[in-house]
Amino acid sequence: MKIFVSVKMVPDVSAPMLVKNGELIMDADRTVLNAYDASAVEEALVLKEAYAGEVVVVSVGPAKAAETLRKAMAMGADSAVHITTENMEEELLFDSYSYARILAVYYKDQYYDALFFGKQSQDTDAGLTGSMVAEILDIPYVSNAINITREEDDKFVITRQTDNNQEIIKTSSSCLITCSNNMNEPRIPSLKGIIASKKKRLQKINLRDLHINERDYKPQTKLIEYKTLPSRKAGEKLEDDAEKTSKMLAEFLYQKNIFQ
Repeated sequence: MKIFVSVKMVPDVSAPMLVKNGELIMDADRTVLNAYDASAVEEALVLKEAYAGEVVVVSVGPAKAAETLRKAMAMGADSAVHITTENMEEELLFDSYSYARILAVYYKDQYYDALFFGKQSQDTDAGLTGSMVAEILDIPYVSNAINITREEDDKFVITRQTDNNQEIIKTSSSCLITCSNNMNEPRIPSLKGIIASKKKRLQKINLRDLHINERDYKPQTKLIEYKTLPSRKAGEKLEDDAEKTSKMLAEFLYQKNIFQ
């Protein structure tokens, strides 16, 4: 069994940030492995330990993204692929479509039993890349998984969370699954794992070497500006005995056309 897990380096959302002149300013030095992707890595490792196989992590990003891949390998992934965007200014403008097109070009030539993605990234919360990759590759797709098992016929049984309940879906191999961060608690890399990760293979592929035309991954969305949330207006307090307060409240609701 071979599972590829797509991971993303994201800003640490717990770090201080501010909105200034329509731009979001974050600490560029504080980056982390996307939490949803960490859950996808953990689930792939659980399946590997249960059924044997190989876990490969893949990321598109600048040189610093290698740190994210090393962390995933320290967790237990066997190897990593870094599609580098060094010296490419347009990488700063990549959206979900851009990443999906790039990853799909890489995956179309790979053998895999499953592609795992986090259901969304914690910096934009868009949650679109996985579904786009599945559509481009024309492969089975299941979203928001909270449990994954593999049967003797090599098919996957996925429990996915919906808005109101859960669904259990059985799908063939060569599928794509997006993982919820509610499915597990990602393991913390041990010292042994960290040391071992430094010896594992990290393949670097320059984006230009994928021979994908820049037009094919041109962003389809444009960020106009960031704005801070407006401050909430102070509420009105009704302070009197219960009978007077209830009458005042009824009159207030009537004036606001709450009761028609």
